[in-house]
Amino acid sequence: MLEHFCECYSDLSGPILCPVLGSITPLFIPNSRIRPIRLIGLCASLITFLYPLVLRIQFDPSTAKSQFVESLRWLPYENIHFYLGIDGISLFFVILTTFLIPICISVGWSGMRSYGKEYITASLIREFLMIAVFRMLDPLLFYVFPESVPIPMFIIIGVWGSRQRKIKAAYQFFLYTLLGSVFMLLAILLILLQTGTTDLQISLTTEFSERRQIFLWIASFASFAVKVPMVPVHIWSPEAHVEAPTAGSVILAGIPLKLGTYGFLRFSIPMFPEATLCSTPFIYTSSAIAIIYTSSTTLRQIDLKKIIAYSPVAHMNLVTIGMFSRNIQGIGGSIPPMSSHGLVSSALFICVGVLYDRHKTRLVRYYGGSVSTMPNLPTIFFSSTLANMSSPGTSSFIGEFLILVGAFQRNSLVATLAALGMILGAAYSLWLYNRAVSGNLKPDFLHKFSDPNGREVSIFIPFLVGLVRMGVHPKVFPDRMHTSVSNLVQHGKFN
Repeated sequence: MLEHFCECYSDLSGPILCPVLGSITPLFIPNSRIRPIRLIGLCASLITFLYPLVLRIQFDPSTAKSQFVESLRWLPYENIHFYLGIDGISLFFVILTTFLIPICISVGWSGMRSYGKEYITASLIREFLMIAVFRMLDPLLFYVFPESVPIPMFIIIGVWGSRQRKIKAAYQFFLYTLLGSVFMLLAILLILLQTGTTDLQISLTTEFSERRQIFLWIASFASFAVKVPMVPVHIWSPEAHVEAPTAGSVILAGIPLKLGTYGFLRFSIPMFPEATLCSTPFIYTSSAIAIIYTSSTTLRQIDLKKIIAYSPVAHMNLVTIGMFSRNIQGIGGSIPPMSSHGLVSSALFICVGVLYDRHKTRLVRYYGGSVSTMPNLPTIFFSSTLANMSSPGTSSFIGEFLILVGAFQRNSLVATLAALGMILGAAYSLWLYNRAVSGNLKPDFLHKFSDPNGREVSIFIPFLVGLVRMGVHPKVFPDRMHTSVSNLVQHGKFN
């Protein structure tokens, strides 16, 4: 029994309960002792980060089955269980989540002076919820946990947001995600009535009629499309990013935007293959429009943060094109850009946060010439910009190249439009860097010039290492996920 308990603790309780314990502990410490509270939060997040690294070493890439599986009886009379596991697809999302939370705590180290204890608690609860999402193998709880993620995000935006419109942005973010998820709940209840359980493995082997598949697919699409976000339900995303504090923007771009695309991979595509086939033209059309529309809209923005905030919409819609290409190249190529985007957008938001901390403005017209006064930050900014453009040698290149290959096999026009969107992405990325860094210095508007300090540099280093590592040695992704992706394609009988 003791051996079983230790095994359960290492696989389940560690990455799930460590952030929970870390979020509870600061509640018993007075607000005046903010430094110990921050250290507890940082240590808890770093310890949590070690668990998926160990799981990655022990992970067996030769099988498509879920590994490190744990099951706890939650509602046994309804045949609903707290069922957790990891496969080659979810592994990288768990690693990305645990990587970004210590970064977020470090970013808010000096800025979150008010309600610092509550900020640490909200950050760690958010980590617990997101790890549970990517490990969950029960559709009902897969609904519960993603719909719980907006709660701490709502608090972070509403309390620590940077402008007076933060309350509106917080409510907009919360209501969009909540209303879209109602249909998902109906779909899960219908699955429960037909299968008698919410076990994902049983649901994947259940054959639904074509009419029921279409209904269930539309219901799940209503939830996942908001989270991607897809046009026209993308309005909440730029507003939430702009009004959130820097640490909130980092985690919002890094993880919650992946919940929609992950839901498609885990739920809609393998469970409803016939409906997926029927809906592919619609997804192709809406995603191509979203890529071109949001990329063109980005060129018209005047706020540094909003320019970066529109970028995830285009990138995530490119990912949906890859997933609905229904081949190994498209689906396999869609996973690395999601992980890469979590690093790239986060690094860019931190760069803008560093500028805002010094100059107290995000308007593009006030910036220019910082390359001569802050030489280190423009170097970091340029490296992140290259990755955002998916330049060869950076983390996004291989994945987006495979997406275009997979899309071209299905529809050459869609692949061409997606490539055009990538060109527009390069245009607004270079335009942003040129306006913010190059040109003439404007001392009438900007007065305080100082390069990133030691704490800020230590935050940027993991991002730069990750971007280069994933770019020059992308083999780490197919090695771990190829079997799971192949099984998904074969299960749907797409090829």
